[in-house]
Formats: sequence, C-alpha cells, structure tokens
Amino acid sequence: MKPDYLIVGSGLSALVFGSLMAKSGKKVQVLEAHEYPGGFGHTFTMAKKYKFNAQLHYVWDCGEGQTVNRVLKKLNLEKDVTFERYDPNGFDHMRMLGYSLDIPSESQELIRRLADLFPKDADRIHKFILEVQKTSEGLQKLSPPLIPTELFQHFGQVSCALKYLNSTLQDVFDKFKLPQEAQTLLALQWPDFLLPPNRLSFYAWVILFTGYQKGAFYPTKHFEYVIDSLVKIIEENGGEILFNHEVTNFLVTNNKVIGVQAKDAIANQIREFIAETIICNMDPKKAAQIIGAEKFSQRVRQRLNYDYSPSNYMVYCVVKDIDLRDYGFGKWNTFHTGHRDLNEAFNLMYEQHDFSNPSFAITTPTLMTEEQRDCPEGCQIIEFLTVANYDYFKHLRDTDKKAYNQKKEEILDFILDAAEKNYIPNLRKYIVFKITGSPTTNERFCWCPQGNSYGSNLTPRNMGIGRLNHKTSLKNFYFCNASSGYPGFAATFWTGAILYQRLSGDLILGNS
Repeated sequence: MKPDYLIVGSGLSALVFGSLMAKSGKKVQVLEAHEYPGGFGHTFTMAKKYKFNAQLHYVWDCGEGQTVNRVLKKLNLEKDVTFERYDPNGFDHMRMLGYSLDIPSESQELIRRLADLFPKDADRIHKFILEVQKTSEGLQKLSPPLIPTELFQHFGQVSCALKYLNSTLQDVFDKFKLPQEAQTLLALQWPDFLLPPNRLSFYAWVILFTGYQKGAFYPTKHFEYVIDSLVKIIEENGGEILFNHEVTNFLVTNNKVIGVQAKDAIANQIREFIAETIICNMDPKKAAQIIGAEKFSQRVRQRLNYDYSPSNYMVYCVVKDIDLRDYGFGKWNTFHTGHRDLNEAFNLMYEQHDFSNPSFAITTPTLMTEEQRDCPEGCQIIEFLTVANYDYFKHLRDTDKKAYNQKKEEILDFILDAAEKNYIPNLRKYIVFKITGSPTTNERFCWCPQGNSYGSNLTPRNMGIGRLNHKTSLKNFYFCNASSGYPGFAATFWTGAILYQRLSGDLILGNS
C-alpha cells in the first residue's frame, strides 16, 4: 500500500512533520540520502567513543507552552524529551578587547549592564532595546497563521515591525547611533547567522536574540536523543525511514508530483516510490532544478531565486585532565572577537580568508547536562565555530588537497592561539582528540548545496514578505525545510508543525 506521505529527506522539520502525521494515523515513508537522520541536527561518532552534533549548539522556544513544548506534548514526548536551561543571568558571554558583556534574559538588566559600560549612550541604548522588544512582539503577530483581530489590537507593535522590513541590523544600529563597541557586543553571536550586522536582516537578529532571552536551552539527553525520539514515533506508528536513498528524480504527471526515483546506495540500484503526497525536505532550489524550474509558477520561481547562506568552519575537540568550568565556561556560550568592528572581521575571514585575528563562537556541550555523556568519564567537549567561504575551500579541495588541509590546520592554530591567550592557557596539551570540518564537509555529510548552513541567506531580501513557503504550485507537493520556513531548531519544529497543521486541520500552534 502506498504511503499517505512520502518525505524526501530527514531533516528536523521533516521528522517533526512525519512524526505528527504518523501519530495521527497516516502512513509515512521517509527517504534519507545519508546514513543518519536529522540533517544538520544529526550526531556522529568518532574514535568509537566521542559523539558530536553536526551543527546544533543551543536552542530556544522550548519552555512550557512554547513551540517545541507544544509539539512534544502532541507526540506525548514532553516528559521524556526535556531541556536544560542556560544561565538566565548570562546565556551568551560576549568577549572583545577591553569589553565583556554577559547577555541576561531580562531586558531591563541588559539595558543596565550596557549603560554601565557606555554611560554617555545610556538613553540611546535604552531606546534601542525597547525597539527590539516592540519589533519582536510585532513579528510574533505577523507570523502565520495571521489573525486580523490580533493585528488590529497590536497595531503599534505590528507597524513597528513592518517599518524594518528591508533593514539590516547595521541600519538599526545606525538609526539609534549606538557606539561601535556596543554594536559589536550586541551582535557578537553573529556565528548563529554567519552574517555580520551590515548584511544580516534585522528581523532574523530580533527573532533569535529575543527568542534566547525568553530561554536558551540544551537537550537533557543531547540532540541525538531528540532526533531518535522523533524517528521512533514514526516507526512505532507504522512508518519507515530508508537510509542511503538519494532522490535523483521526481515523477511529475499533469502538474502533479506522484512519486520519486531514488538511488539505493547499499543495493546500488534505482528504486521508484509512489505516494499520495510528497513532502520535500530537500533544498527547494535543488529540488526545482531536478524537476525543472519551468514546471513551477512564476511566483514560486521568483521565490526560489534565493542565494544560499554562507558556510562555516567547525572544530570539535575533546579535552582531558582539565575542568573547563575552572576557566569561565559553563551553562552558556562564549563569543570572541579580536576586532572592534564585526563587519570588518567578517570581511577578512569570509572574503579574504584571513583568520589571523579570528572572531568565533565557543560551546561546551558536556557542561550543559549531567544526565548522559557524549564522551568518556574525565573528558569534556569543547567546540569552536566561525564562518568560511565555500567557493574558496572547494577550489582548494579540488585543486590542491595538501593546501586544503594546510588551510584547515592554519585556521585551527589561529583559533587555539586566541583560546589559549584569552581563556585556557596551554589548551593544546589537554586536547586528546580533535577534528575539523569545512564548507565542503557540510556539503558532503549534510547534503547542503554550497555547504550552506541555513538554507537561504538571512539577508533582508530573503527574510521579507516574498520569502518562500510550503506552497510549490505543483499538486500534492510541498516544501518543508529551512529555506521554506526558517532555520534553527525551534524554527524547523515550527515549520514542520505548521505544515502538518495546514494539511491535517489539527491546530497545535495557532499564532505562535
């Protein structure tokens, strides 16, 4: 019997959609090109004893009554899949030469801390933070499904949000004339977007910044358990996930997608899969290229004309005979920059490939939860993340593998130099395992075109009214991924749940 829903890809939004549909009694089948489920949320094991999550570091919207919690309740998982909250007194630790700021959950406390650092600019800072909160409230009311009465009742917040439709974060910094150092401290979690203030959509920054203020979280049993729990719901309710199945063609008849062809990497053969409805978790632009762009409406083709987000460079390390808590690490992330201006820092690393004075994120997943370990007793994990240019790394990898590996090592050394100078003296001597990942690693293991980390680029152009959604103009065919929703853990939960809600009529989120 053919499934009700054939899902191409097992990224987080697809697993949320699939688990909700399976739980509701629908027959679900998932095809995944990789050997692991979860997309960028998948966990891999190295040296048979160290586990690392590919990309996720911390998440938001997981508190009681929020998006993730409501979905988990619908799946009866809320008591099993739980989360540890980051320190609300400072969930992000911002560090730059001469300045230090811990971002608290309370906006008034954030205003006070910034005013202490920049007393002459206290009034501007106060007005900026209040504008951020007002914009956040307006964006919540503008998120689907729109409720006209809510828009009218919150007209002030909605109109505040709408005026920044085409604004970058830098535009708003400039409007409020914030001092450069305050701008850098507030935008220092730029690795969460892989864009600097002068390219990043103000909307994207507000959504994430205020989302984390309401609660930054880490899964009690790590991200692998979240992914495995969603997979289990699908399988326990009669669905299946077929790994090592790369979809190579979509079967289209009379403007209707009826199935796909997929290469079974284990059996080394092409198989055909037919279903009532096809859900595409594959990158929409890539899927459209396979199907043929001409088969889509002009409006959808315009929305598919997005540019990809930049890619990243990752360092996964295991340390032994040291407790990172003794060096200022704990239930928070640390963001470091050697530059006063993040736009300049980004340009040097992304455009000029100069990492001699890097700006990067540090995360310590083994300090977030005590329930389960991702490494042996006595060890801890520390990870570093920064931006990297896909075209540059691909060219190196294709033309000079030795130069490619040397560049990865060079960046690693610059990051470790900065870490040793500013945070952990002699860090290198405690490292018992390390592995680096480049943009081409992303492309190879996460199947993301051009190694992109977030699907479509989070610029004002891609975050506006014309952003792609689940609608494809083809019958029985829907997009469901970061580029047709929004990137990030909570946002992909929302994307999968909203599509489930629209196709099933079962209201979970309402206006959220």
